Amino acid sequence: DGGRTVIIKLRSGVKFNDGTPMTAEAVRFSLDRHQNMKGSNRRSELDSVSAVEAVDPLTVRMRLKAPFAPLVAILADRAGMPVSPAQARKLEDKFGTAPVCVGPWQFVERVPQDRIVLEKAPHYFEPNQARFERLVFRVIPDDNVRLANLRSGDIDMMHLVRPTEAASLKKEGRFEVSSVTGIGYSGLTLNIRNKNGKTGLPGELGTPLGNDPRVREALDLSIDREALNQVAWEGQYTIGCTPISPVSPFYDKNRKCPGRDVARAKKLLAEAGLAGGYGFEMTIINDPQERRVGEVLQGMAKEAGFSITLRPSEFASALKDDDAGKLQAFLIGWSGRVDPDANIHQFHTCGGSLNTTLVCDESIDALLNKAREVSDLGQRAALYRDAIEKFAGSRRNIVYLYHLNYIVAYPKNLRGYKAVPDGLIRIKDTSWN
Repeated sequence: DGGRTVIIKLRSGVKFNDGTPMTAEAVRFSLDRHQNMKGSNRRSELDSVSAVEAVDPLTVRMRLKAPFAPLVAILADRAGMPVSPAQARKLEDKFGTAPVCVGPWQFVERVPQDRIVLEKAPHYFEPNQARFERLVFRVIPDDNVRLANLRSGDIDMMHLVRPTEAASLKKEGRFEVSSVTGIGYSGLTLNIRNKNGKTGLPGELGTPLGNDPRVREALDLSIDREALNQVAWEGQYTIGCTPISPVSPFYDKNRKCPGRDVARAKKLLAEAGLAGGYGFEMTIINDPQERRVGEVLQGMAKEAGFSITLRPSEFASALKDDDAGKLQAFLIGWSGRVDPDANIHQFHTCGGSLNTTLVCDESIDALLNKAREVSDLGQRAALYRDAIEKFAGSRRNIVYLYHLNYIVAYPKNLRGYKAVPDGLIRIKDTSWN
């Protein structure tokens, strides 16, 4: 049928962490939930799936609207994670407060702005993967406090270590440092048509930033990405102006980021009727690293005629406000996915589940939908190049800035850990020596 039917055979004997069996019906339920739950961020990732059926207890049949090249990568990530139907039905939209899935550890508690606690799961089918009885993820926004906690032994692993801190820790001789360039990006999301919330009707915002692409281009031209990298990250990150990281086989080596051009930026503002300058509010996550980046951007843009007010916000609140259309500009990153479809499609298509700017261009949709249907890497890469030229080179609803270098530090007697490009902490092969 032209690659429109996919059969998935499940492992026998797998249980959710509440002891209920993970069956084909549970998988069908989970995929249906990801597709149809109100506000689901996974919806766009699965919108090529027309039907999911439980053929028998261990066989799932998926029917696709068209051949879907990213399917395996998507099912190996968030959209393919089965959830316990019993717990999901019990908690409904509060499932995230006490999630039950399949894994070597199970959820215990979450204390907002403080910690998330997991413990070894009794039902996991490969119990030896859980080499620790308990895991605690602590929220420590201040770089210096996190570093002090690592050195004192109060924490065993530090994520997102600053480059200068990594060099210092290496010299001490007590710590290992693992680093890798991420597959995601950091950028500035600019609200263009989100007037009534992400699920509401798009509308004109009445702001120069939203209405006039010349203003967005001027903002882009006011930024020196290399200087931003040097000042904020000691030159250890990778500058970028697209959603595809240089570690991806889909990366376009020939695309050059626009250089800083203050004179051109001022000219564009003048052409837009803003010769006297223009001010807007930029929302940043309330932590020292994001504040540092925001301040550098603020200073650069000022020289081109922009007056930016920084608005610090707690992460979850900022995401909620972004969905609601309350933000003008949002400094935010995306951890990235192995297949570039999930870095692009849901952010830039009409009705994309993460398209909080509510821009819509059917010519971009056509390119991105075609890239989902063809399996040849070269053909897909060419389609992404054409789409990126439209949304990053002209429309600029997201101004891409850089790709993170994930740096993780831990004591030398913690063996087997390796940083991975999506930035998640994976400790399957990690243990105390």
